[in-house]
Amino acid sequence: MKFFLCVIGMVMVVEGFPYFAFPEKMKFVIQKVIEMPDKALQKFGFVLMLVGICLVFLGKR
Repeated sequence: MKFFLCVIGMVMVVEGFPYFAFPEKMKFVIQKVIEMPDKALQKFGFVLMLVGICLVFLGKR
C-alpha cells in the first residue's frame, strides 16, 4: 500500500507541474483537447495506457 501511495503521489506531482509552471499554456492546451474529436482522444488515451503498461512491466523486471 505504501508503494501504491507513493506512485499516486508522484503521478499527482507530474500531472500538476505543468499547471503550476505554465498556467497560460495549459489553458491553451485544454482548449485544444476540448476541440479534438472523440476518436482522436480515445486513440491517444489507448497509446498512453499501452506506454504506461510497458513502463510498469519494465519497472517490475
